[in-house]
Amino acid sequence: MKRSVSLIITSLLLLNYLTTSYCDASQAPGLSPIYDSTLTKRIIVLTGVGDIMLGSSFPSSSFLPPHDDPFLLLKSVSDTLKASDITFGNLEGSFLNYGEAAKKCKDTTICYLFRMPEKYVAALTASGFDILSLANNHFGDFGLPSRNRTKEILDSVGIHYAGLTEYPWSIFKKDSILYGFCAFAPNAGTVDINDTTKAGEIVRMLADTCDIVIVSFHGGSEGADFQNVPKTVEMFYGENRGDVYNFAHTMIDDGADVVFGHGPHITRAIEVYKDRFISYSLGNFCTFGRFNLEGPNGFAPIIKINVDTSGRFLSGRIIPVYQPWPGGVKIDKKRQVINKIRELMAADFPDEQIAVSDEGEISYK
Repeated sequence: MKRSVSLIITSLLLLNYLTTSYCDASQAPGLSPIYDSTLTKRIIVLTGVGDIMLGSSFPSSSFLPPHDDPFLLLKSVSDTLKASDITFGNLEGSFLNYGEAAKKCKDTTICYLFRMPEKYVAALTASGFDILSLANNHFGDFGLPSRNRTKEILDSVGIHYAGLTEYPWSIFKKDSILYGFCAFAPNAGTVDINDTTKAGEIVRMLADTCDIVIVSFHGGSEGADFQNVPKTVEMFYGENRGDVYNFAHTMIDDGADVVFGHGPHITRAIEVYKDRFISYSLGNFCTFGRFNLEGPNGFAPIIKINVDTSGRFLSGRIIPVYQPWPGGVKIDKKRQVINKIRELMAADFPDEQIAVSDEGEISYK
């Protein structure tokens, strides 16, 4: 277990940060008791998937799944997702039954705003999701009411979340392991991916407190033309989408154990840096009705990684999935995403210390 300072000092540092960053420390996000865990040697299984949007009631119910049933979208992979100690995804939208769009939208046929029915959260709990990133460009589509309501709903079902300016991180304990989770994006109302100083402060505090630190980012340019990791700042439609390579490495330098990326809506390469795992984009995982699912936009990985109790990467596996239009996750017998990740790793990280087999097994060379 990582302890760079004593638990008492760490608690004081956390309280100092919270009281200086928020007006009322009692309302500060993610503060849980500091546990003095006694850990035995074990393997921890972490599962990561990309963007999740289970169907939108805006602009009409025609964009909801058949029979108003989100469980159908995840049925083929639900058991796979549950077979994990921690399961992560990016919630690309909010849960809200009714509400006006916060963004101006003259033509709803070409305006993409996502409002998932509140009851749809049950599909995520049934599939074993533990943590969700809310740091993205669609969480605020319906303004403060949707942000607040989504947090209430996730709290009610026990799904942890992070990435908002008012809720940057979450700390929780599961099966004797203390986890820290934080998320970042370049969007309003989220914790800024481009402020690596502040991001590093958060990660270091979590590393001083927790056994395993999971970092998520929403960054990088979008679409099939941007599948490679450029190792520089990415500008897209005039917006600074971050230097995701530098960000991921910096967060690991500061104490992160796993970095899960999303945002480009396609899959990007994976790598291991300082024995810590990075996925630069997990793609469109379960995005119903209003997403482009053509070509590389339509397939994605379920990534399962095995780490020890210090967060060191041991091995992993890619389960390939795809979404036939209009959506819904299916196991991909063609293994498209495995082939794509192998191709991208060879191009972006030719000296990478891990390899991916034809079957999707991830191991050290």
